This record gives sequence, structure tokens and C-alpha cells, in this order.
Amino acid sequence: MAKRDYYEVLGVARSASDDELKKAYRKAAIKFHPDKNPGDASAEEKFKEAAEAYEVLSNGDKRARYDRFGHQGVNNGPGGGGGFSMDDIFSNFGDIFSEGSPFESFFGGRGGGGGSRSRANRGTNLRIRVKLTLEEIAYGVEKKIKVTKAVAAEGVTYKSCATCGGAGQVSRITNTILGQMRTSSTCPHCEGSGQMVDRRPAGVDPDGLVRKEEVISINIPAGVAEGMQLTVSGKGNAGRSGGPAGDLIVLVEEEEHAHFKRDGNNILFDLDISFVDAALGAQIDVPTLEAKARIKLDPGTQPGKLLRLKGKGLPAVNSYGRGDLIIFVNVFVPSKLSREERETLEGLRDAANFQPGADNVKKSSFFDRMRDFFNE
Repeated sequence: MAKRDYYEVLGVARSASDDELKKAYRKAAIKFHPDKNPGDASAEEKFKEAAEAYEVLSNGDKRARYDRFGHQGVNNGPGGGGGFSMDDIFSNFGDIFSEGSPFESFFGGRGGGGGSRSRANRGTNLRIRVKLTLEEIAYGVEKKIKVTKAVAAEGVTYKSCATCGGAGQVSRITNTILGQMRTSSTCPHCEGSGQMVDRRPAGVDPDGLVRKEEVISINIPAGVAEGMQLTVSGKGNAGRSGGPAGDLIVLVEEEEHAHFKRDGNNILFDLDISFVDAALGAQIDVPTLEAKARIKLDPGTQPGKLLRLKGKGLPAVNSYGRGDLIIFVNVFVPSKLSREERETLEGLRDAANFQPGADNVKKSSFFDRMRDFFNE
């Protein structure tokens, strides 16, 4: 089933402010929260759907890509704009599920559902930048990246937190006009983990972690673009007290190409030809991302002419089809001439066919040619 529009999921206009997005997400999350709808699989899916929509629209860069490219612009790899688990939601949106939020009163401060201890122990995310060539973007690539991150140390022992008894939360009873009310909050001693490090070897931090280098293999799909993010689940910093690891967030950067410029999924190339080739026509080899391709120039080719090689551009990420290679024809005019060359050109200066507006030259502006080209 096709994904619903994220703005539709949250019930907001495309011009919605950050505050409007946050209010809409809270409203949806309260309505479909698993604790409020026990055993309702449909409500849980809508709960996750709302979280996915908010995760994208609350991020300025992701929202801009979504507005321009739709789901393709943000669904670009494992965990990229989708595939949320319940732990992901409560971990990523701590400001929504924190103490004092609407979930405090609805669900006793738990942030919803089981697994609160593993969420409290979850490791932080790592963020790295990966530079890609246009060729790597065109066909996808596997990158091996060396990162330094926190990992669980050997020889560490744990004990239950004395403050919360291993529950990860503490409760208090408050007298109100309606009677006694029990509220819960995260244990301030263990910060919700329920455990404390008992013994640790030298060089291990208070959370039982050490920093080590690791080589991580990242499969980057074809068609990614500058600024896109890919998520490699579980490859971030290790969690406290044996908690799950965070994620590795990979930010894509494009290296400048020697010959090509990118325009969406199309590739642009400037072709410089001589005046003679423009006047007489020629067959010329041009580079592509695969190999050279031979094109035919008609006699009388004008400066600024646009040529298209279909399917020689970049693929659409997570989709079918490829862009095109668009060639801009520039006529090279020499700045230095020999005596013989000058005499030859002087002899042609007054020739009828060399006058602007000659009958055999189609009169059209650059903008006319651009319009005709893109309307093909």
C-alpha cells in the first residue's frame, strides 16, 4: 500500500509551523497510543505512522527534501524515513514523551508501553559524512568507514539500583481534591536504567563503556543526493548497562566532477566545438558515466543548442528509470590566428552565407531553443 502524505497523516497544512506540527503529533500520538488502545494493531500502526511523519516534517532539511521529492527524498536506506519500532519512537522524541508532557498524565509518566528500561539505556547516535563521486551515486557503492565509538567493556559487573529497586522509575503519592494520585517519573539515580555499574576494570567509564575503533560496511543505494541521510541501525554508541546501541547516521556529500554538473537526476555537460565543426557538421565523442558516446552534429549547428542522451543520467533513488545526459553546445572562437587563417576568414567576411540572418540559418533565441528542447 502506498504511503499516505505526511501532512495528511498529521492533519496539517503544508505551511504548518513547527508548533503546529508538534501539537498535531501530540494529538495523534495520544489518540493512537498503545496503552490507550491495548491489542489494537491498527492503532499501533497509526501511532507509528504519525511518528514517522513527525520525524521527517520536524527536521528542516528532511522536510525540504520531502516537499520537493516526496517519499523518495527521505526513504533512502535502512531506517531512513520509515521502519520505526516502538523503542525508536520513544527514544527519538524524548521532548514529546518527557515528564510534564500530555503522556505524563495519560500514562503515568512511562512514555508508553514496555521496554522503558531499554529505551533509557539506549546508546546515542553517531553521525558521519561520506563523500561520493558521481559514478558511485549512479550505480550505488559499498563503503567501509572507520569510526571511533563507545562499546561495552569486558569484565564489567552490574547491580540493581538501590533507589528504584531495578524498576527504573520512582513513584510518589499526592493528595488532591479527588483523592490520592500516584505518579511515576524516571529514577534520578540510574536515569531509568534500573542498574548501576558495580565493578569495572581500569580505563572503563562509569557507564561500563570504552571507546574503540570499528570498520563499518555501509551499502549506499544508487541515486542518493547531497544532504540525504541514511541510517544504519545499531551501529552507533553502545547503550548503558547492556542497553541497545544507537544508530549510525550517514550524511551524503557529493564530490565535484571534472566534466559534469548534476541537475536532479539529469547530468549536464558543456561541449566545446570548433566553428568548422559547427558549420560543416561532425561526429564527436562525448563522455558519459559509463563510456564515451558518439553524437552527430548537423551542419549549421548553432551555439547554445541542446542535445539529449536519454537514460545516461542518474537513477531515481528507490525507484525505476534514469535521468538524461543534457549537452550544451558551445562554439569555440579562437583568439589568435595565423596570417593564412586570417586571410581565409577575411575572404569569407562578406560572403552571403556568413551574414547574420542568412536564409539558411534558423532564427530563434536561446530561450526559444530551451523551450523547444524541454517540450520535446
